[in-house]
Amino acid sequence: MSTLNQNRISSIDIARGLIMVIMALDHTRDYFYADAFIFDPTNMEKTHTALFFTRWITHFCMPGFVLLSGLAANISLQRKLKAELSRYLLTRGLWMIILEFTVLRFGYFFNFYFDVTILSVLWLFGVCMILLAALIHLPNRWILVLGLIIVVGHNLLQGVSVEPTSIAFAPWTIFMSRGFLPVTPDVAFIVTYPIIPWLGILLLGYSLGTWYTNTDAATRQKFLLRTGAACVVAFMVLRVINLYGDPAPWAAQESGWYTVLSFLNTSKYPPSLLFTLMTVGPLLMLLAWLEKVETKLTRVLNTIGRVPLFYFIVHFYVIHAFALISTMLRTGNFAKSFGGITPEGGYTLGWVYLFWVVVVLLMIPLCNAYNRLKSRKAAIYRFL
Repeated sequence: MSTLNQNRISSIDIARGLIMVIMALDHTRDYFYADAFIFDPTNMEKTHTALFFTRWITHFCMPGFVLLSGLAANISLQRKLKAELSRYLLTRGLWMIILEFTVLRFGYFFNFYFDVTILSVLWLFGVCMILLAALIHLPNRWILVLGLIIVVGHNLLQGVSVEPTSIAFAPWTIFMSRGFLPVTPDVAFIVTYPIIPWLGILLLGYSLGTWYTNTDAATRQKFLLRTGAACVVAFMVLRVINLYGDPAPWAAQESGWYTVLSFLNTSKYPPSLLFTLMTVGPLLMLLAWLEKVETKLTRVLNTIGRVPLFYFIVHFYVIHAFALISTMLRTGNFAKSFGGITPEGGYTLGWVYLFWVVVVLLMIPLCNAYNRLKSRKAAIYRFL
């Protein structure tokens, strides 16, 4: 079993850092774009090219981060026994769920009403890590096969519908679908990321870990490039056939260009097979390329990628604080600034990009400072 060198670790952190930067664009759009919650930016009848790709490019973030999390878990076996890794995944998973219901929820809404709670990214990662804590004790080939079965086969169930009145509605929504789960007339949960489809991507990422622990750099890069290219080709072929792999087939539009956009418009909720192929393929090729690149930008991304949970939580507070200040300046109403999402009236897409750049620039020194604190191995920082 080979020992990982710094460059191999850095390529993963750089990719994760790039994902975090791009992710902030989508969240900035959520809080600042005038029509953020009026229509889906990938709606072919209402979108335009710049808006479509502002949303589309961020599709690469979630599957990329899930895949890299599985990969990092496998690599950590270089310094942990499986029993130690299992305990770590269990405790970290529970910690993420706690953060989702407390720190992150307040960052989303800036209120303590708890009328609506979103089961989003940290909830997903928490549950998936708890499941992975058990699954890593299976033989590696079984983990790979299970991941492939989930990713390739879960679209066979896309036609299944469970009525809200059914006792199976809540577990089906949490594990296989998405939706609104009322608990009382005044309390509800919104499930955005169903567990099982994303668990499949996590397991495939875990299986990729052997390329980082049991092969040399040249062989690994060849595997990454070829597998990534194969994913892209498979996406193109299956998307052209238009029979399986996504619940929303592409369709001819009024112009050839919008037909191309329809072709690229795959389903993220839950992640379809074609969505996964479209996003994971380029990521694998990017990982191979990043092993050969070192610039000032990659060093910055490396730092961000080392503290992803810190970045993820804090950037919501920064974005929401900007939105709050904007609403106060526009309306002069302090109270109105709390509890909402977008500022009064919203902004054009150009302003969204400007706010995004400002948010990322503010996060860089914060991540640098936190990374220095974390490097001191203080116990209070080890879970962020």
